[in-house]
Amino acid sequence: MFDIGFSEMAIIAVVGLVVLGPERLPKVARQLGQWLGKLQRYVSDVKSDISRQMELEELRKLQGEMKDAASGIEDSFRSSVSEARSEFDSIASSVEGGSGQGASAEPATDWDRVYAARRARQKIADRRQERARALGQKRPKRP
Repeated sequence: MFDIGFSEMAIIAVVGLVVLGPERLPKVARQLGQWLGKLQRYVSDVKSDISRQMELEELRKLQGEMKDAASGIEDSFRSSVSEARSEFDSIASSVEGGSGQGASAEPATDWDRVYAARRARQKIADRRQERARALGQKRPKRP
């Protein structure tokens, strides 16, 4: 740390022996050793605190990136849902308009409602098949 050689330490020890005397030198050396130990522990604690703070900052940055990614995924999901909803609405409006009845007219009986629901389901299945053919996908037939 201070780059003190053996000869320099020997000179310091001789001066300390002359100044302090042989009775107080061991006590002072012990006290000096304790202070150096405390200083080393303090330096290591400061280093570990700095490294923890750096890791915490990195984790905060990562958390922010994850939140941004999650919000992007959520936005794309919401847009996909709104597109699908608009597609279903257009299918429903075409089914209602193509059934031969007015858009505001209610089916006369329960059977008319059942048949209208079946026609709507069949129209959706037909559109799925058309889309699969357009994309070149093969879909298994349902029994």
